[in-house]
Amino acid sequence: MLVDKLNPFINRYNELSDLLSSPDITSDIKKMTELSKEQSSLLPIVEKAKEYRFVIEQIAESKEMLSDSEMIDMAKEELKELEPQLPIIEEEIKLLLLPKDPNDDRNIIVELRAGAGGDEAAIFVGDLFDAYSRYADVRGWKVELLSTSPSDAGGFKEVIALIKGEQVYSRLKYEGGTHRVQRVPATESQGRVHTSAITVAVMPEVDDVEIDINDNDLKIDVMRSSGCGGQSVNTTDSAVRITHLPTGLVVTNQDQKSQHKNREKAMKVLKARLYDLEMKEAQAKDSASRAAQVGTGDRSGRIRTYNYPQNRISDHRIALTLYRLNEIMSGGLLDEIIDPLITDHQAKIVEATGL
Repeated sequence: MLVDKLNPFINRYNELSDLLSSPDITSDIKKMTELSKEQSSLLPIVEKAKEYRFVIEQIAESKEMLSDSEMIDMAKEELKELEPQLPIIEEEIKLLLLPKDPNDDRNIIVELRAGAGGDEAAIFVGDLFDAYSRYADVRGWKVELLSTSPSDAGGFKEVIALIKGEQVYSRLKYEGGTHRVQRVPATESQGRVHTSAITVAVMPEVDDVEIDINDNDLKIDVMRSSGCGGQSVNTTDSAVRITHLPTGLVVTNQDQKSQHKNREKAMKVLKARLYDLEMKEAQAKDSASRAAQVGTGDRSGRIRTYNYPQNRISDHRIALTLYRLNEIMSGGLLDEIIDPLITDHQAKIVEATGL
C-alpha cells in the first residue's frame, strides 16, 4: 500500500526532530545545518502523508456511519466529498516520492552554438539566448555572460552564459539538444523559408571541490583577443585558451580585458563540461535510467522546431505544438513548453518505478 511507503519518510523526519533538539547537535552548526536541510526536504512528503492518512480515517468513519439510519445521509454527503480527494492526494504523493535529480537545485552554464544554416543559425543563437534571458527575468534568475563569439551578420557563432537562481537546472535541463528554426531571412528577396539549426548544451555549475583538476593536466595559452570589445581588448594578451589534456576539451575566453578574469571564466566552463562528461558516462552505464530521462543534453537529437511563418513552436519529444511562437519567445513564456515536459518526464518515472 502507498501508506506503507510513507512510513520511512515519517520515521526519518521524527528522528531528525529528535536529533536537532539534542545538545550535541545544537553545538555543531555545520551538522545542524545539514540535518535541518534534510528535514526541510522531507517536510512536503510528511505533510502530504498526514493529509492522506486523515482522509483515509475520515472515509473509514463515514462508512461506519452508513449502518446508522439517522446518520446515513450525512455519511453519504461526507463520502461524496472525501472519496474524490483520495486519488488526487495519491498522485501528489507519487510525484513527491520520485527520485530527485541531485543537480536540480544547481545553477547552470548554458552553451548555444550555431549549426547548419550559416548566418541565419548565428542570428537564431542570439534570438534564443534573448528568449532564455527574458525567461530568467520572469523567474527572477540572474544571467551572466561568460563568453561570446559574434558573427559577421550580427548574430553569434557561440554564446556561453551562467544562469543563477532557484531551481534553474530543474527547468532548463530540458533545453539540451538541437533546435531547428524555419523562417524567411532578412536577406531573402524571394520570400523563401530557410531552415537552420543550433545546438544547446545545459550543464550544472559545479564547485571546486566537486571537480578536482590536476594543474599538470592543463595546457594554458594566452593570446591577443580578436573581434570587438573595446580599445584595450585587442592590444593586450588577455585571451585565454585552456586545454584539458586527458579529455581534449578546449575552452577559450576573451570577453574580458583582464587575463585573470578570462582564465577564471574559462575554468568555470571547463569544470562544468567535465562534470557534464562524468554525468553522461554514468548515465551510459545505466541504460534503464537513461531511457527514463527526458532532455539530458543529447546534442544529436532534434528536440524543437521554431516555425516563424506559422507562428508555431513544436517540441518533438512530447508531440507538443503551440501557435504562440512570437509570444513565447518575446514574453519569457517558456513555462508553456517546460511544464508539459516535466509532467511527461514525471509520468515516465512513475511508470518505470511502479509507484
